[in-house]
Amino acid sequence: MRPEFKTILTIIIATTGLNSSDLFLEKIILRTNDEFEKVSDFQAKMVVSLNVPGLRMPKKEYKAYYKKPNKFKATTKGFGVLPNTGLFTSPEDNFDNLKNMIINKNQSELETNHIMISGTLIPDSLKAKFPNEYAKLSFNPIVDVVVDTSRWLIRSVTSRIDTLKLFQIINDYELHENKYYLPSMSEVEYFIKDMKLANWLKDDLPSMIGADQQLKVNQDIVKGMITVKYSDYKINRGLPDYIFKKKRLD
Repeated sequence: MRPEFKTILTIIIATTGLNSSDLFLEKIILRTNDEFEKVSDFQAKMVVSLNVPGLRMPKKEYKAYYKKPNKFKATTKGFGVLPNTGLFTSPEDNFDNLKNMIINKNQSELETNHIMISGTLIPDSLKAKFPNEYAKLSFNPIVDVVVDTSRWLIRSVTSRIDTLKLFQIINDYELHENKYYLPSMSEVEYFIKDMKLANWLKDDLPSMIGADQQLKVNQDIVKGMITVKYSDYKINRGLPDYIFKKKRLD
């Protein structure tokens, strides 16, 4: 974690009289972000499988490159689709997209050493386009983030309206070089059952995930799965910045 971020949190905790629950929440965020930032850069192989209604795409292999704080690039031969989910966004940045965060007490179904943080999503943090301002103001989903406190990793992120799931990503990890935990698989699932929101996503989902195709008009529910498998990691090799520059189109 960046030193200035730690300093700011220390000042906030010291001057605002946070209670024990707030302090525990800040500790979870700090420890999870510290674990994430052990990796300065990596390259890896990604295999992406897509199962979204109305979109037929074969399994696709990518070369993926990451460099902190937020550089990411994936290359493949021909046309491909990647989930627009912030797979390699830091915990710090992810939690910055939430407000009114609490430690969720309803954790009976969680595994041992797992804890859930819930908060309200800040609409301006979304990359997706809203059909109008009313849709933006009324779109107030809750986000549940499950953290594995034995390894300080984000295990899953679920976005929901009340009990209705909209989106969920589940991560599995493997230990590399006896010190770096990195994802071995990510499963991204969409659950959209609201008619108006589904109609909007029928038009917008392709642009969100990079595919220039339309979903079926008579489809009332948008539900799909994107599976990403990772392998062949090369970690902290000092990737040069030019790898992430976009090619000029003459």
